[in-house]
Amino acid sequence: MSLSGPAARFAFSTTLALLAALPCPAADSDAQKHTLHYKFEIGDVLRYDIEHDALIRSTMEGSTQKAQTRSQSVKAWKVIDVLPNGEIELQHVVEELQMTNRLPERAEVSYDSTKDKAPPAGFEDAAKAVGVPLSHIRLTPWGKVVNHEVKHHQPAADPYAPLAVLLPEKPVAVGDSWDEPVEIKVNLSEGGTKAVTTRRHFRLASVKNGVAVIESAFQTLSPVTPEMEGQLAQRYIEGTVRFDIKRGRVLSQEYDVDKRVLGFAGPASSMHYRMHMTERLQDGAAVASRPSKTDEK
Repeated sequence: MSLSGPAARFAFSTTLALLAALPCPAADSDAQKHTLHYKFEIGDVLRYDIEHDALIRSTMEGSTQKAQTRSQSVKAWKVIDVLPNGEIELQHVVEELQMTNRLPERAEVSYDSTKDKAPPAGFEDAAKAVGVPLSHIRLTPWGKVVNHEVKHHQPAADPYAPLAVLLPEKPVAVGDSWDEPVEIKVNLSEGGTKAVTTRRHFRLASVKNGVAVIESAFQTLSPVTPEMEGQLAQRYIEGTVRFDIKRGRVLSQEYDVDKRVLGFAGPASSMHYRMHMTERLQDGAAVASRPSKTDEK
């Protein structure tokens, strides 16, 4: 039996009403907006295990040399204060360091802060930087540095190294991107320096089970010569950041560099820089104190 006229219109309207009453399917996570902000409390201590391997092979005037460094360290962020406006004050400390250097025409040299009472030659500055406050940092909830006060000067410290992963100030959906502009000064062979416009580019790649996966890449925005590019080689990082949205903290970072530069020190010169770095939040991190070495045995 078919319906027509008023009966058909009644049946159609009833169907629409029933459909309207059904629960809507969950929105695709790609279309949702996510707030990626740091969430710390006073007294939190976040410890990260860091592994860093770097290899540089350079050729000049027909001679090739290779230098390699490998390090493992424990970095701690100690939250000193959280201000009413949400800004976070924290202290940066390197609590442990194991490091090995292989330099041209030299024997391999290693240092372990957990075992060595005195560092070998060449590791004195690194040893002095272990277990002491390196800097006090004030961040916005999205990781913009408001103030950076150096407490312990390190001669080999990179002034352009990021202090924190920059997050988007406003909520973002999967596929959205944001940038952190960085102006870097490089030395010129004829004397003086030149500013290079660069940026760290970020993109929200996915969100699953409350963890945001962020892609990151370093990019130069102004023209560079091989000489300038040689000084920037170590900065061409590409990698991913895993961020716990609910707890508001970085879970891990993983970066790689594989950069070749021809003519960095003259027409017949070349450089190949490779680097791999991982940083992972320790299990049970965000505790107020660290056990002594005696307690850990």
